[in-house]
Amino acid sequence: LDAKTPEIHYRGGKILNQFDAIIPRIRPSITFYGCALTRQFEALKVFCLNSATAITQSRDKLYSLQLLLNSGVDIPTTGFANSPLDTDNLIKMVGGSPLIVKLLEGTQGKGVVLAETKKAAESVINAFKSLNANILVQEFIKEANG
Repeated sequence: LDAKTPEIHYRGGKILNQFDAIIPRIRPSITFYGCALTRQFEALKVFCLNSATAITQSRDKLYSLQLLLNSGVDIPTTGFANSPLDTDNLIKMVGGSPLIVKLLEGTQGKGVVLAETKKAAESVINAFKSLNANILVQEFIKEANG
């Protein structure tokens, strides 16, 4: 970072400065670094197809759902809690089983479990909680015909 001549250096120190636009493709494991780099391109007035803010928002499942809800988009009933003591309440909140349990950090369907019974839901929720994993619990919406 330099107020007089901001630059982006690539491997080996090559200065990257001839860009009209970029398309950020950031692996979930390097979201922090990728968003910092995207913000630097934004500061250099390079058009970024996806802003660092949009990427950050999309990587946070709970925040994404909150944004959708605040914009009037219907979402499945969703519960979020930090204590294993809240397991029964979470299950009731989303209408009971079957229900979906999602890891907040998972992508592309990884960390998503369909719990078909209350006992299965309790088991999955408590297992994730014992690993200190942040989870969402959502009502199960059966696939529509057609």
